[in-house]
This record gives sequence, structure tokens and C-alpha cells, in this order.
Amino acid sequence: MARLLTARACAGWLAALFLALLLHALALALLGYALQSPSLLRPMAAPPLYTRTLVPQAAAPVPAPELAAAAVTGPNRPSALIRPARPAVKKRAKPASAPAAAASAAARQAATQQAAAPEPPASLALAEPPAPPLPPASESASAPLPALAPASEPAPALASASASVPALASASSPAAAAPAQAAASAPDPEFLAGWPRDTRLTYTLGGNYRGELHGSAHVLWQREGTRYQAVVEMNAGLLASLSLSSQGQITAAGLRPRVYEEATRSRRRGVRLDDEDVRLQNGERLPRPEAVQDTASQFVELAHRFATGQTPLAAGGQIRIALARPGGIDDWIYDVQGQETLSLPRLGPVAAWHLKPRRSDGPRGPLSAELWFAPSLQYLPVRIRITQDADTYMDLLAQTIEQQ
Repeated sequence: MARLLTARACAGWLAALFLALLLHALALALLGYALQSPSLLRPMAAPPLYTRTLVPQAAAPVPAPELAAAAVTGPNRPSALIRPARPAVKKRAKPASAPAAAASAAARQAATQQAAAPEPPASLALAEPPAPPLPPASESASAPLPALAPASEPAPALASASASVPALASASSPAAAAPAQAAASAPDPEFLAGWPRDTRLTYTLGGNYRGELHGSAHVLWQREGTRYQAVVEMNAGLLASLSLSSQGQITAAGLRPRVYEEATRSRRRGVRLDDEDVRLQNGERLPRPEAVQDTASQFVELAHRFATGQTPLAAGGQIRIALARPGGIDDWIYDVQGQETLSLPRLGPVAAWHLKPRRSDGPRGPLSAELWFAPSLQYLPVRIRITQDADTYMDLLAQTIEQQ
């Protein structure tokens, strides 16, 4: 009996200790979350309702590099290089009603008989009653002409038209403020036509981090006019969670990031990209490189370059890009390995270009991202492998691709 009471007391003490540790851990997590720096991101509207799901299709011919700018910004862009022409559709004539059909048949028969009838002889033509003689010149000169309307009295049609002029003037009077409204509702710049609509890529997540990883991931692309947002979310349960977000502007030269942020469950880090410099997490300012991107925006920027032919893909080629992160700016080189056939869940076998990264000035950080872009799926990244070392990595394989 004493042993039973002792065992129950020990179990109670252990349960109380476990509960105390759990509460302390929760309190520390909440404190760390409360002490995080405020987010630099500006809220955007919720993702839209996606209306279609992409499937692999034959890739459209990519414009030559010298035509790429015209395909995006030119007034006479060769749209045939991007979209195949729609086949012509013949319109079927509506059936006529019975009376109308009978009348048209009778008219056709009469026309046929008239065409087949011989021309009348000259004698018959002379036998026709002569036209009435014209009046003498004196009579026609003396005949009174119809009275003309006075110039001050407009014709009825003109009067009605002139009567409507005040109405038009009054209708256009509030249009004095129309330029402001027209500017507010101005059409989007032409270069936006080359960028995809709102898109969501869903991935299955595998990998290893202190054991096997299993989860899901998403790449979200949104745009409102010339403003964009690109988000990469990876969730592997309690073991790992990471979110990468980029916001900025879409320009004729490509994406121009303004804010980039990395967030985990315990901390948030960001970088602000101004016109002339880049402000890191520690407050340090660095000159802004030309065409700099960040870890999230690079996926969409590279896909757009490949799809429009601005950056041609060829095995053995190299693609240079500067990436801004909270800790600094790195110059990366993507070596084009060639095309590989991936076996993707739900999408099946898909050919994709494999890009392998390396830093041009030597490794500083452990993270790197291998990318696979599929021409048959708008050159979107269908596989992303984020590697820290041989035993720590995340492998994302595209499962579904949805667009607005």
C-alpha cells in the first residue's frame, strides 16, 4: 500500500514538473514573439479565387533575345511568339421563317426569268409612250420657285440637333474633373501583359533535419497594378517552419524589390531596399546593385526572364544575379546543368532546366537553393532544393499549380 502511494506521488510530481516546463516554454515563446521587431511588409489583399489549374503543355517558342524587349514593351509586340493564333470559327446562318423563305424563293425565280428573257426589239421600245415634253424656257423661268426657309429658322433636323447641344454641354460640365478620374482608371502599362496573373504553387516537402522531414510548401505570387508580392512558405510541423516574403514594384526592366523578410516561429529578420542603397537588419547601409533581387523574388524574376527570352537557357551557360538578405548582399552564379525529366506528384513526368548555384566570391552562408524551371508550365519553378549541408536540406516538388 505504501509503495502504491509512493508511485502515485511520484507520478503526480512528474506531471506537475512537465506542466511547469511546458508553461515556461510557452511563456518564453510568447515573450520572444512580443519582442520581435515589427514587420516591414505592407498588407495586401487576400489571395484571389483561382479559376484554373495548369497542366504540362507544349512550350511556346521563346522570343529571340533581340526581340525580347519588343515582346514585352514594344507597341507592336509579336504576340504570335507568345500565344498561338486561334482557329477561325465559321458562323452558322440562322434559318429563315417559312414566309420569308417562300418570298426569297419567288424573288430568285423572278430574277432568273428576267435574266433569261430576250431583250425587246427596237420597235417595242419606240412604241412606249413618250415622256411628257419639257415646258418652254420662258415658262420655267417664270414659274415661281418654292420659298426658302429664313436663315434664322433652322431645319427641323438641325433644330433638334442644336437643341441637344445645351444638354451635351451640361453633361460635359461635370467632366471638368474627368482627367483626374481618367488618371485613376488608366489602363495598366503594356509590359504587365508579360507577367503571370495571381498564381499559387503547392509543393510536397521532404528532406532531413535531425530526422526525416515531411510537410508542405507554397509559392504565392500576387500583383495589384504594378505592385507585387512573392511569398515562399515551408511547413514541416514542429521541426521546421520558414516563410520568405518579398514586396516591391514591377517595372519594364523587371522586379524591383522594396522589402524582404524572413520569418520563423522564433524570430523575424528583414531588409529594406531603397532607391540608392540597401539597409540590412543591423542598420548597415550598402549601395544597391543594379537589378538586385532577394531570395523570394528571384523565383518569379528568373521565370519571367526565361519565358520572355531575355535570358536564354543553354546547357553549360551561367546566370549571374545579386541577392539581398538581412545579413548582406551576395553575388550568385547559377550554372545551367541542362534539362532533366522530373517525376512530379499529380503532374507526372515534366522536363525542366536544372540550375545549380554558387557564390562568385566564395561561400559565406551555408544555405543555397537549386532550382528547376519547366518550359511546359510557364517556366515556373517546379522543384526547389534548399540545402544547408549534406544532412540538412528541404526538397520541394510541385504538386498543383493554380492561377487566377
